[in-house]
Amino acid sequence: MIIGRDVPGSTPLRARVRPAHLARLQVLLDDGRLILAGPNPAADSPEPGPGGTAGSLIVAEFASLEAAQAWVAGDPYVTEGIFASTEVRPFLKVLP
Repeated sequence: MIIGRDVPGSTPLRARVRPAHLARLQVLLDDGRLILAGPNPAADSPEPGPGGTAGSLIVAEFASLEAAQAWVAGDPYVTEGIFASTEVRPFLKVLP
């Protein structure tokens, strides 16, 4: 489980970097390792609006915690400074 928390005012940069971020997620999806991924809007709404996005959640399968951390370190949302912080934690899927 990967949680990324955005820097304040990340909306314009996030929009510019999003295609590269999604391309990396697509590789995980194509490999059958992506469980789910998506942004956390700053407001309780399907459209982030002026508040933008507070962060993202990614649940994917990696060989180890270290492999997940290495993947995150290379993600454009990290390398381009969109995420102020990231948290990589083990996750056990129970349902569905």
